[in-house]
Amino acid sequence: MAEVMSMEAIRTEAARLNIDLSGVDWNSIRLPPGEDCGIRSDDDDLNEEDSLEFDAGFGNIIIVDNLPVVPREKFEKLEGVVRKIYSQIGVIKENGLWMPVDEDTGKTRGYCFIEYNTPQEAELAKEKTNGYKLDRAHIFAVNMFDEIDKFMKVPDEWAPPESRPYTPGENLQHWLTDEKGRDQFVIRAGSDTEVLWNDARQVKADPVYKRPFWTESFVQWSPLGTYLATVHRQGAAVWGGASTFNRLMRYAHPQVKLIDFSPGEKYLVTYSSHEPSNPRDTHRVALNIFDVRTGKVMRDFKGSADEFAIGGTGGFTGVSWPVFKWGGGKEDKYFARMGKNVISVYDTESFGLIDKKSIKVENVTDFSWSPTDPIFAIFVPELGGGNQPARVSLFQIPSKVELRQKNLFSVSDCKMYWQSNGEYLAVKVDRYTKTKKSTYTGFELFRIKERDIPIEVFELDNKNDKVISFAWEPKGHRFAVIHGDNPRPDVSFYSVKGGKVSKLTTLKQKQANVLFWSPTGRFIILAGLKGFNGQLEFYNVDELETMATAEHFMATDIEWDPTGRYVATSVTSVHEMENGFNIWSFNGKLLYRILKDHFFQFLWRPRPPSFLSPEKEEEIFKNLKKYSKKYDVQDQDISVLLSEQDREKRKQLKDDWERWVNEWKRYHEQEKIDRQMLRDGEASDVEEEYEAKEIEVEELLDVSEEVIQDA
Repeated sequence: MAEVMSMEAIRTEAARLNIDLSGVDWNSIRLPPGEDCGIRSDDDDLNEEDSLEFDAGFGNIIIVDNLPVVPREKFEKLEGVVRKIYSQIGVIKENGLWMPVDEDTGKTRGYCFIEYNTPQEAELAKEKTNGYKLDRAHIFAVNMFDEIDKFMKVPDEWAPPESRPYTPGENLQHWLTDEKGRDQFVIRAGSDTEVLWNDARQVKADPVYKRPFWTESFVQWSPLGTYLATVHRQGAAVWGGASTFNRLMRYAHPQVKLIDFSPGEKYLVTYSSHEPSNPRDTHRVALNIFDVRTGKVMRDFKGSADEFAIGGTGGFTGVSWPVFKWGGGKEDKYFARMGKNVISVYDTESFGLIDKKSIKVENVTDFSWSPTDPIFAIFVPELGGGNQPARVSLFQIPSKVELRQKNLFSVSDCKMYWQSNGEYLAVKVDRYTKTKKSTYTGFELFRIKERDIPIEVFELDNKNDKVISFAWEPKGHRFAVIHGDNPRPDVSFYSVKGGKVSKLTTLKQKQANVLFWSPTGRFIILAGLKGFNGQLEFYNVDELETMATAEHFMATDIEWDPTGRYVATSVTSVHEMENGFNIWSFNGKLLYRILKDHFFQFLWRPRPPSFLSPEKEEEIFKNLKKYSKKYDVQDQDISVLLSEQDREKRKQLKDDWERWVNEWKRYHEQEKIDRQMLRDGEASDVEEEYEAKEIEVEELLDVSEEVIQDA
């Protein structure tokens, strides 16, 4: 067996050899066959599960019971029906379907054996078809052939099961009980993934958990912050716990590339694509929907990339992501995808289509769920050269009733923006002018919660202005628009409270192209990313005033923490220099900065919604001074502590300096005799006591002879 080295020893040896480990492609390293260097991989048990294919066993055979008992003349028809059902799940071996026949009656016995190529296909067939209703009288009962021994050992007499004491699991929300009320975030830099506390009072990041090679591509928090998901070649995994991060569940999906949680964290969607053997064919796509707690596959979808390339915002090999959009709020009741001329809506009780059919919508190009209700909006562009107008429609699920429709004319493009509470839907409509040579922008505002869903038409003061960015205030009635021409567009704020749109203010000529509202509303960052090189303006919309302006040069990402108290700006590895992140207060004060080479990700840990009622939150807000006294005392104590630490740090620096000076004085004294010898016996070190003299020294450099002949 090879000699085992710790990761620290590897780093030390690499530094000695001047090797940059961050540039090493770890995936290209291949160990000799059977050699693991004494380190058991986290994925060993998953690999063991995937390799359970034994020629001598029966793990790839299932028994399907409760089939109809039919005579010989109907035998082929029944066999064809069974084969059609089970061949959709996996490959049935040649002569792998056997249906026993009673010799006396000549009829089938009501069950059959099916042999698949792999045990995994057999397990999936059991999962999907156990309880399958062929008709009212025949509901399949499916078991694995290997389970026969277990059934044979069932005692003839019933005995009560053994009672086991209840052992409570870990509190996966324990991090929310932090006495300092801090928030966590995760970062990826180089090969390391770290979870840290944002300790803004101490002006630092406090480590929680760190692990090298924790993921092979990216990490992702679940929407309520309960889990941290990692992605591997064998599948995905989720991690969590009270005091550390333990692996809670694995989801086998080879070559997984993308994942997506449902809003209530009940389900996880995984996606992979596979290159076809024939270059002319499209990529094959596989999607699995897992139950997050149990790891069970609730539904899978397979097909060509073309079938999943409609809708969404981006993905792999032309597939739009997310393929499935979740609706119905945090209850995770419904999910839907857009196909060619259809919207397919599924429920999570059966994981089948509602009413067993899709909603047909000719030429639909976009759809979007309300964040809180089982309502979705669709957009259909113009048809027939403008003879049939474009339209936006709202549908209620599960009834599939169309709640509201608005026809739109001369439409060039359309985008839909839901407010976080689902109270409003803003539809940005780009329309052609009469000459068809240019476009202008308007907005259709749907008031979803009001009777008959009234619609208000709204345009900018200069409707020819290009709209660069639009964003609703979370949980509020205001929105912001960046409009105009680069390099210095305008930013306008509007309110829709009171039944009509009213402009609050317009900020002229701002270096901004993206809007970032605080999750609690009121504050917003006007950010200039990419071409603006990280310009930041922290703005108070209540007071309509700028709190601070700053810059994070080359910033690529901006993210508010879930409480709206702090903001993180980061420079990822798309830039070679200044990689790392800054933490700011909500009003634009830079608290601390951390630089990290090869920086890839920064993600705040989400918080679940508060259990407090709106009335209780309002009461706390009114009596904030009473509650804040306790924290003011804590802040003062920390301020004194930080001042003391600062004084101690300065004293340490001064002591280090004096120690360094004294050390050099000692060296100076030790070398006094050597200096005296170099000065021909002169003892003084004071330069002013010496007289400078100029001495001319002649030196013969070269002698040459030249013979000159007479002319």
